[in-house]
Amino acid sequence: MDTNAIDALPDSVAAAAFRRLVKHLQHRHDAQNIDLMGLSGFCRNCLADWIIEGGFEGDKAAAREVIHGLPAAEWKARYQTEATPEQLERMNESLKKNAGSH
Repeated sequence: MDTNAIDALPDSVAAAAFRRLVKHLQHRHDAQNIDLMGLSGFCRNCLADWIIEGGFEGDKAAAREVIHGLPAAEWKARYQTEATPEQLERMNESLKKNAGSH
């Protein structure tokens, strides 16, 4: 059986780390979602999807508001910049590495 040490963490510890990550991303508006995708293959929107998969009872818009700290459309209008072709290419290459990561 394939195990991962992260699965052995108490839920309270994992939740505290997750909350710290989300608050960090809420503070770092300069970290664009496209750049997060290009580097790591996930972004704020992915985190919103993951909390839904984890049992969050709200819809996608509500989940994104939880993660962004304000409605996603407002976050996008305030902080999101236009993606460059280079950023899009890095994101596409990064997403290819995600296969089998779940």
